[in-house]
Amino acid sequence: MQNNRSLELGTGLFVLLGFAALAFLTTQLPGTSLKLSGGTDGYVVTAKFDNIGDLKEGSPVTMAGVRVGRVESIVFDSKTYKANVTLRIDQQYSEIPEDSDASIQTAGLLGGKYIGIGPGGSETFLRDGGQIEFTQSAIVLESLVNKFFANMASKGPDQQPAQAPPADNGKEQK
Repeated sequence: MQNNRSLELGTGLFVLLGFAALAFLTTQLPGTSLKLSGGTDGYVVTAKFDNIGDLKEGSPVTMAGVRVGRVESIVFDSKTYKANVTLRIDQQYSEIPEDSDASIQTAGLLGGKYIGIGPGGSETFLRDGGQIEFTQSAIVLESLVNKFFANMASKGPDQQPAQAPPADNGKEQK
C-alpha cells in the first residue's frame, strides 16, 4: 500500500514539474515577452523582405548578438509584393549606420526567427522613420530540400558521380 502511494505521489510531482517547465518555456518564445515599458522608447525603422518565414511581432532585433530592439509590426505591401517589417530600435543604439543590412536568422536548428543587423560603413545613422535598404530573406528549409531533390531527380539514374581512380598503394608499376 505504501509503495503504491509513493508511486502515485512521484508521478503527480513529475507531471506538475512538466507543466511548470512548459509554462516557463512559453514565456521564453519571441513575441511573448512582457512589455514593461510603454513600448514607445526608441525609434522606428522599416525593412522590406521577399520572405519572412515565420517571423513574428515581438521577435528580437540583434546586432553582433546583442538585442537592440524588437519587431513591432509586419504587413504585406500589395504594391511591391513584399513584407514590410517595422522595427523598434532602443534609443541607446542610435548610431547604427544607415547602410546596414538586415537578415532574418534562425535561433538554433528549429528555433524562432529574429532579425540580425549587420553594420554598414556610413557616417550617417538610421533615424526615426528610416528604412534599411539591404535585406536578406529567411531561408526556408522546405524549399531547400525540394530544390535538392528536384536537382537529384533531373540528373537521372544513368548519371552517376565520377569514381576516383584506384590507388596504387605506393607500388610502382613496371
